[in-house]
Amino acid sequence: MTETTTTTERKWYIVHTYSGFEERVKETLRQRAEALGMGGAFGEIRIPTETVVEYKGGKKRETQRKFFPGYILVEMEMSDAAWHVVKNTPKVTGFVGTGKKPTPLSQTEVDQILEQVVTAKEKPKPKYVFEKASRCASPMGRSTTSPAWSTRSTSTVTRSR
Repeated sequence: MTETTTTTERKWYIVHTYSGFEERVKETLRQRAEALGMGGAFGEIRIPTETVVEYKGGKKRETQRKFFPGYILVEMEMSDAAWHVVKNTPKVTGFVGTGKKPTPLSQTEVDQILEQVVTAKEKPKPKYVFEKASRCASPMGRSTTSPAWSTRSTSTVTRSR
């Protein structure tokens, strides 16, 4: 019964992190909360991602792409101690909110974000990855490294003096 009361007091907050370190912040935050005996104040920690299908070198590959790079969602009971645990986690720059007090997300906003994640898992988006420009050739056989490759001929022009 205490679990249900604890869960209702938890709210979702957006935490700003260094871009590219979201997974590390998630693990570090979880470890710090457990080490400081505050594991009960924290619920889920999510990194909203979507599955993207890439075609590279003629091969199909699925990868994960973050919806909000540099941000994670943290479900927690807001208190001074919990705020300090999050704020003093390495690679965390702070909470999203107005002034010094973090603003919790409404349940509607959380549901929209989580629904977007579920929808993205069901329908992966295609992402076309092109080879490096120096290796690509246009369909006309011209190099794509030339600034005006579509309008110039590949033959050399000599001028008479």
